[in-house]
Amino acid sequence: MEVAASTSPDWDYLFETAAAQDGLFTTQQAAEAGYSSQLLAHYLGSGRMVRVRRGIYRLVHFPAGDHEELVVVWLWSEHSGVFSHHTALALHDLSDVLPSQVHLTLPVAWKKRRLRVPDGVVVHYGDISESERRWFGAVPATDPARTLEDCAREHLSPDLLRDAALEALHRGVVSPEQLGDVNKALEPFGGLEP
Repeated sequence: MEVAASTSPDWDYLFETAAAQDGLFTTQQAAEAGYSSQLLAHYLGSGRMVRVRRGIYRLVHFPAGDHEELVVVWLWSEHSGVFSHHTALALHDLSDVLPSQVHLTLPVAWKKRRLRVPDGVVVHYGDISESERRWFGAVPATDPARTLEDCAREHLSPDLLRDAALEALHRGVVSPEQLGDVNKALEPFGGLEP
């Protein structure tokens, strides 16, 4: 949502932006709504908003979202990242294992950037098409087929990979033809048969 910086603060615009992101917004989005850094500091001091991490804020009275911690990481990625690998498996409910780290795939062009990656975030690089994305509230994740293929290429444990692939096949969210790398990774372990 690219809007020229407003000359006077527009609370409704800021609220609408934050509402679409589980109550979170960036410094840039605040500036687009007409909030200077001094005005942000005033609202921080009055307790109307809180700083979540550098450049990312939360409206205090906004209800917490299901994936708020992911929204923070997604905003850090300037809306460019897509949750993938173990994180996407969990979002798609294809694995009972809760990932200890957040996996985020950034565009290949980001490899040239010097990044200060947030703690607990594992960054992968790859260009993900719109057709390979699914939305979970405010955040995108790779679709089930891309998720399983990424996990196979990253050498996810064969048991976890097999269970996730079988679950995806059982639910009909992937077809066997979409799982080339999964089949290849599981071949030495007996293939996709349970």
